[in-house]
This record gives sequence, structure tokens and C-alpha cells, in this order.
Amino acid sequence: QVQLAESGGGLVQAGGSLRLSCAASGRTADPNPMGWFRQAPGKEREFVAAITVSGGSTFYSDSVKGRFTISRDNTKDTVFLQMNSLKAEDTAVYYCAEDPEGDYTRAWAWAHWGQGTQVTVSS
Repeated sequence: QVQLAESGGGLVQAGGSLRLSCAASGRTADPNPMGWFRQAPGKEREFVAAITVSGGSTFYSDSVKGRFTISRDNTKDTVFLQMNSLKAEDTAVYYCAEDPEGDYTRAWAWAHWGQGTQVTVSS
């Protein structure tokens, strides 16, 4: 069973940047598409970004497009989320996920999840 571990969260001022990492371990099969979701207090988990196995295609929610960049390093089995121009509304716990089946913008479609990392943006 693949295990995912996020890191890189923290407190940042509005307009600042953070880079999240998600390292996979325990993989016994080929890599899968990977993605990032976030969940703010009292809200549903929402799609942020996804990336194909090769990294050749990326997908973003409208709320982060142009500010966030997803990438991956398959030699390290790690996916990254570079977050720039952060806003207070980006405050949430950020989760990485892998192996989607179906609508990749829906949390239910993803098979494996990390524990999450807190991102807090102060205004």
C-alpha cells in the first residue's frame, strides 16, 4: 500500500510563497497520477491541482490557476506544489493524493491520501 507524506506547510503573509512536497513510499507498482486537495475549516475538501504520470499534463482549479504550479520528480516519487501570491483564502490543510479513478476533481475518486499539512496565510 502506497503511503504519502506531505511537508512544507506553515505560516506565511499574504503575497508570499510556499512549496509543498509529498513523498510516496511503499510503492510496488508503476507511478500513478497525483494531485493536491485542500480543506478549510467547515468546508468540503476541494480540488487544487493534478498531474499525469509523465508530468506532461497538469490541471488546476480556477481559484489557483496562474498562482500555483504542480510538478513531480518520479526518480524520487515526489510531487510538489509551488504556491505563489498566496491569499488569506488559501488557508487550509493541504492533502496530496494518488491513483484517481473517475472524476479527478472529486475527492472520492482518489485511492490514497496523505495526512495533510497546514497552510496559514495571514492578511
